[in-house]
Amino acid sequence: MSDIIREIEAEQMKAAVDEFSVGDTIKVYGKIKEGNRERIQVFEGVVLKRQGGSNRETFTVRKTSNGIGVEKTWPLHSPNVEKIEVVRRGKVRRAKLNYLRDRVGKKAKVKELVR
Repeated sequence: MSDIIREIEAEQMKAAVDEFSVGDTIKVYGKIKEGNRERIQVFEGVVLKRQGGSNRETFTVRKTSNGIGVEKTWPLHSPNVEKIEVVRRGKVRRAKLNYLRDRVGKKAKVKELVR
C-alpha cells in the first residue's frame, strides 16, 4: 500500500478504541438518524467476530430479541458508533463464534472469564 493511502486511513481512525474481544458481552451505543433528529440507541449482545484491519475493521454483535436472533455488524472506527462498553468478558477458544447461531437457550451462552 502506498503512503498516501496509509495517511488517509490514519486520519479516519479513532484516537481511542475500547478494548474488547470475541465472546465478550458488550453494549454498543450507536447513533440513529430519524428525519432531522439524531438519537443514541443501545445494542447489547455477544461479539461473534472481529475482522479486517486498520480503519476497515468491523465487529458483529448478536442478541436475542423476543426469541429471535438479531445480528448487527458495525465498522469499529465509524462516527456512528458513539462508544462501546464491556458488560462481561467471555471465555472462548475460537476467533469466530458462528456456532452460536444454531444454539438456543442456555447452550447459546458463553462462559464468563474470571480473572
